[in-house]
Amino acid sequence: MMFQLGVNKSGDADNVSQSSSMYEQGCKSQSGEEGTSASLWKQTSVSRGAMGSPFEATRRFSKENVVGEGGYGVVYKGILINGMVVAVKKLLNNLGQAEKKFRVEMEAIGHVRHKNLVRLLGYCIEGTHRMLVYEYVDNGNLEQWLHGDTRESGVLTWEARMKVLLGIAKALAYLHEAIEPKVVHRDIKSSNILIDHDFNGKLSDFGLAKLLDSGESHINTRVMGTFGYVAPEYANTGMLNERSDIYSFGVLLLEAVTGRDPVDYNRVANEVNLVEWLKMMVGNRKAEEVVDPNLDLKPSTHALKRALLVALRCVDPVSEKRPKMSQVVRMLDTDFPYREERRNKRSRTARMDGESVSGSADMEHSAL
Repeated sequence: MMFQLGVNKSGDADNVSQSSSMYEQGCKSQSGEEGTSASLWKQTSVSRGAMGSPFEATRRFSKENVVGEGGYGVVYKGILINGMVVAVKKLLNNLGQAEKKFRVEMEAIGHVRHKNLVRLLGYCIEGTHRMLVYEYVDNGNLEQWLHGDTRESGVLTWEARMKVLLGIAKALAYLHEAIEPKVVHRDIKSSNILIDHDFNGKLSDFGLAKLLDSGESHINTRVMGTFGYVAPEYANTGMLNERSDIYSFGVLLLEAVTGRDPVDYNRVANEVNLVEWLKMMVGNRKAEEVVDPNLDLKPSTHALKRALLVALRCVDPVSEKRPKMSQVVRMLDTDFPYREERRNKRSRTARMDGESVSGSADMEHSAL
């Protein structure tokens, strides 16, 4: 089965899309039988014979090479013939799902490149097996840094958290607004945010992604995603569009600010749901108390207010009132809207590019 990668023209240094060459080569299975694989590589970076086979690269999918597992596949660390370290995602074929997930990921990310999207290097097809080869990002993911094993290496600073989140906001703005059809990721969560050694965030795992043509306001689909991150209107109706991703990003931003899980049943009743607890705290003018207590150096009041304002607007229960991701990027990347507030203390409205970003966050904005 073959997929041709498309070319997306963009002048933005962050948004680089290129076509990839296609060739066929043998791909040995674990049993040693010869199969047929099709691999995609950029001619400018990986030579025709550089791959070998994913079986060889991962030492025949050794358990020692496993770096991640999910409901749809297992990710292995691999080393190509030319020494390049890669991540090989072997899709699980439960009820024939491997082919479906393979197509979804290829369609969603196969033709695009952005520095904040994990880069697809190639693929291998052998019988019912489907494997995707990605760049290897070896500094953990955001979930590990906030809640898990990577915290042993130190606490992720406020500046690093905001750098990661800004990068993900740029990636989503690109997927939603810069390409056609737009890509709705549908599973934005901390474990899908990989972090490199420069603390750039890279969005990964497009197995649930959906494509939305310009003429479509939404699509109806079975509700998928991760509890706590799923937008309420999508959970209730199955109607999906990019605003669902924006809600999930807001939850992700709150998670980074507070160090709390989106849903935590180990907490008291009014603190179980992160979004509702945060709104309560801001409404009671206790915003300063929501910051992750593990942070040695707390953010400035200005920086905290900016992050909370952006997050609260992203999780507005009225989806039409949520900002676009390009607006989120501008809000996180500049001092705005606080410059305007200093010029006009009576104003409660943030403006971006002449647009008013209003919402049901008026109470939260006022409290901040």
